[in-house]
Amino acid sequence: MTRPVLARVRPEWVDHYGHMNLAPYVAVFDMATDALWPSLGLGPAFRARELGTFAAENWVSYRREVRQDDPLAAESQVLDHDDKRLLIRHRLFHADAGFESARCELLFLCVDLVARKVCLWPEDVRAAFAAAPSGPPPERLALRR
Repeated sequence: MTRPVLARVRPEWVDHYGHMNLAPYVAVFDMATDALWPSLGLGPAFRARELGTFAAENWVSYRREVRQDDPLAAESQVLDHDDKRLLIRHRLFHADAGFESARCELLFLCVDLVARKVCLWPEDVRAAFAAAPSGPPPERLALRR
């Protein structure tokens, strides 16, 4: 399976062990979130409605190291959602060799950017969540009441 390259491991992301350090993984998963958002009706179009997404939790699992200049690709899935929350998973791959390097689960909240308070997802956005590719159940995070 060919996946588009999201980023390459930058020299400043590499630690003294010669592989990508933990903090840049979160940055690359954030890039994957930015790439996913338009397909869900989020991102710039969502902000134009004075709505936004705030991350409430994240969990990262490191599977296999990547090194400087390695090409990175991601796959994203909607795992669950409700009136105010969205749970997604990103899987990060070496874009050439195909192995999974890491995965991340993220819990996002819908936020009214004027009131700076959690609010309900618009119906069209919830419909996009329901239509998005889904995957196996979450490994670590869950919607809690």
